Amino acid sequence: MTVKNPLVVPELRELIAAGDAQALQAFCKTGHPAVVAEMISALPGTEAWEVLRHADFPLRSDIFSHMDEDLQIEIIGSLRRMEVARLLADMPPDDRADLFKELPDEMQESVLPALAQAEREDIRRLTAYEEGTAGAVMTSDYVTLPPHLTASQAIDHLRKVAPDKETIYYGYVVDEKRKLQGFVSLKDLIVARRESKVGDIMHPEVIFARVEEDQEDAARKIQKYDLLALPVINGGDTLVGIITHDDALDIITQEQTEDMEKLMAIAGSHEAGVYMKTSAWAHLKNRSPWIVMLACLSMVSGFIVQSHEGMLLQFAILASFMPMLADTGGNTGSQAAALIIRALALKEISTRDILRVLAKEFQVGLGLSLMLALVAFGRVMFFGEASTMPESYSLVSIAVAISAALGLQVVSATLIGVFLPMFAALLKKDPAVVASPALTTMVDITGLLIYFTTIKLMLGI
Repeated sequence: MTVKNPLVVPELRELIAAGDAQALQAFCKTGHPAVVAEMISALPGTEAWEVLRHADFPLRSDIFSHMDEDLQIEIIGSLRRMEVARLLADMPPDDRADLFKELPDEMQESVLPALAQAEREDIRRLTAYEEGTAGAVMTSDYVTLPPHLTASQAIDHLRKVAPDKETIYYGYVVDEKRKLQGFVSLKDLIVARRESKVGDIMHPEVIFARVEEDQEDAARKIQKYDLLALPVINGGDTLVGIITHDDALDIITQEQTEDMEKLMAIAGSHEAGVYMKTSAWAHLKNRSPWIVMLACLSMVSGFIVQSHEGMLLQFAILASFMPMLADTGGNTGSQAAALIIRALALKEISTRDILRVLAKEFQVGLGLSLMLALVAFGRVMFFGEASTMPESYSLVSIAVAISAALGLQVVSATLIGVFLPMFAALLKKDPAVVASPALTTMVDITGLLIYFTTIKLMLGI
């Protein structure tokens, strides 16, 4: 995502109007390509290209790679086919493939023949993998080394290919069939004796991902093992690409955005950085289904309250604790659910651990219930004397009943917060989608049942 910076727009438009090619070329060299892209992105597509076209290759493609896809597509739509081909040819392979997938079909058909055979095959290969897999986010821009090279020869090879590669800090050792044998780091080659063979100094134990593996799992491997890049292999153990650490950061950000929106019962594509580009109507469609459904389901809570109107008329003090009941239950249940959903996502726990997790959270819920029950008891004793209640019931007995009901609700809400995501995971459903939207409504319904039932039993109503 590029954050648009409108502050330089007037100056850029003056340079464009004056046709000052030298100044525009100098502007494109003023900072990191991402910073230049941010400033250019405040312009419409045609004016952005008027600035960008003055940059030398490959800087032009580098700046272009940091722009939002919408602006990239707008720029491409105004260019001649050969200009587009040159622009795409110098882009990183994974960025080029991602952009190509977003182009309209007719534009794809127009651009593809203009690219060199190597770029065409690379795009076809990278776009063939299913969205959300490691294969769909990998790049084909990596370094391979045969095991028979010496360390000195390997360094000479890296020096030759470095200008055209995204990263050279890892060299992947492959055999004649491109099967992954191991890897060497640039540090390994530098500190090794010049005549040492790559096959002798390589690390044979390689952390890798399969092309069909979930992209988040692959990104988590990079995070867990502190890797700069992760090799990706196919079913035949052939090296087909790598995922770099910067792409892993993008994947984790995207997945966190998706999890957060699912927790809030928001439908849609769950892309990061698209809030302002999404229309109000689209936001409404994404957010309304669960809200309407749960609102209808919450009528059950209203029915429970309505069925106990007589008790509430007798004991007006009970009504004053219903907001506390709902808030406390929702908060404790949400806390437990959030922890469990996160632990499931990070593979810290699995469905096999459900009994252990329930036992742990029961202890937590019990501790919380005792603290909150004391708070509720104190609240009744200090402020409950003025409330309406039958003379045959003492304030202490009512305080004990309310405290016990609240305590049971806290334990129940905590266990529901654990059970819903674990049960969803057991059914191979997304815990964030199933658990969070339904949690509050379920806690409200069970909480009211516990509240009124406990008080009726303890007070003998």
